[in-house]
Amino acid sequence: MNTTTIARRHARTAQVARDVLSLFKLRIGTLIMVTALVGLAVTPGAALSLAQVVVLALSVLVASAAAGAFNQYVEHESDRLMARTRQRAFVTGALPHHPAWLALIAALLAGAVAAAWFTLNAAAAVYVFLGAFFYAVVYTVWLKRRSAWNIVIGGLAGSFAVLAGGAAADPALGPLPLLLALVLFLWTPPHFWSLAIANSADYAAAGVPMLPVVVGPERAARIVFYSTVALVAASLLPLAFGAGPVYAIGAAGGGAHFLRKSWLLARAPTRATAMGSFFASLVQLSALLIAATVDGLLR
Repeated sequence: MNTTTIARRHARTAQVARDVLSLFKLRIGTLIMVTALVGLAVTPGAALSLAQVVVLALSVLVASAAAGAFNQYVEHESDRLMARTRQRAFVTGALPHHPAWLALIAALLAGAVAAAWFTLNAAAAVYVFLGAFFYAVVYTVWLKRRSAWNIVIGGLAGSFAVLAGGAAADPALGPLPLLLALVLFLWTPPHFWSLAIANSADYAAAGVPMLPVVVGPERAARIVFYSTVALVAASLLPLAFGAGPVYAIGAAGGGAHFLRKSWLLARAPTRATAMGSFFASLVQLSALLIAATVDGLLR
């Protein structure tokens, strides 16, 4: 076998690996995993061993990956209609759209939930399952093509990850992880609707009733701003329940940035302002999660 043939085989293997990894939406899964660890950090309770922390992180990541793969499996036909998704592996045929994927997805989810159950506790395992269930079934199957408010309920996936982290330390939970879960719930709509305004033509072509498709970009942009106001207000509530100055700086700074960008979007709903609001939502969430983690570790 010559060097060229070996190089081609290695290239094909590497491409298949990339296709498989993209199927599981690991970037989103990593963010959801981080929210679970932040939920753990802000929750007073028994200290977890390193092994338990690793199991928490991996169980949330794997459950999220299973839900992401299920989303792509179910939506492979509609993904053909959107520029943002038409290069996904099931669409291009890079990976076969075969029912065996469903067996793998179920096995991954079952393994993640079982690991959380036996290593952490039943409450944490239930939240790990509910996060995947709400994204895969409630959002993808039931709501995405039926309601303009689909992403509102779908946003509970991130909230359940926070609760899984909090329950790992204390199954009874307390105000801080519950409020952080509320913040994640309120963050998802303005974050995703900003992106949906920028890509509203894609969603219209695919027949997906995202908010800007149903109510128009101008009204959707105003709703994004009002939703951001509610989000920032909720993000300050933990200050009344023991969150400290580090958290206050992160919540106020990130929130002010997101408010400004969403206000610009409401004033002039263009693709540029929509993407500005979308990226501001990521800055706001990052600042909040980092501040919450540092604040929790300092207490």
